[in-house]
Amino acid sequence: MDKNIYTTFDKIKDRTAKEIYLKQKAKVIWFTGLSGSGKTTLASMLEKRLFELNYFCQILDGDNVRSGINKNLKFTEEDRMENIRRIAEVSKLFMNCGIILICAFISPTREMREMAKEIIGEDDFLEIFVDTPIEICEQRDPKGLYKKARSGEIKNFTGISSPFEVPNKPFLVVDNTNPNMEDTVRNMTKKIIPEVRFDPTPIL
Repeated sequence: MDKNIYTTFDKIKDRTAKEIYLKQKAKVIWFTGLSGSGKTTLASMLEKRLFELNYFCQILDGDNVRSGINKNLKFTEEDRMENIRRIAEVSKLFMNCGIILICAFISPTREMREMAKEIIGEDDFLEIFVDTPIEICEQRDPKGLYKKARSGEIKNFTGISSPFEVPNKPFLVVDNTNPNMEDTVRNMTKKIIPEVRFDPTPIL
């Protein structure tokens, strides 16, 4: 750390005090998977479900981060790594406020995700692999990205010209080929609640 930088974490209310106030444990729920796998849709549905259960969350996804804090980054390997590093650091700040972060990023390599886990902390990093076959992702393709990647218009596109490395030991693997996404989210919630519950309350 630069010797001219002075943090003030020792002068502000700590994370535990804020978790007590919010009655929840701060965690980072990190969705990873191919483009079009359903990460952001599932993240949004999960946020809604947790909010209904009185949990306070914040979603970060590729579009809202790339249009703001990381808009200066491209899609080279180095910039992709920096993209994930910044997201992890921002997530850690949110966690220090007692907030549950729901992150939806392709984060294609194990190295990227391990870096994020190291920054956030292993105990606070809940990795969810959205396991959707690339054929289904291409069929969905709402932005037409796969078509552009196939034609060579988009370079370094995960799953086409750039690899995706399946997580070794994720917290949860989600099969997002089930048309009933409500069931999928309900099952995710049952697994996540014990991790974020501050006070033992029944799942509704």
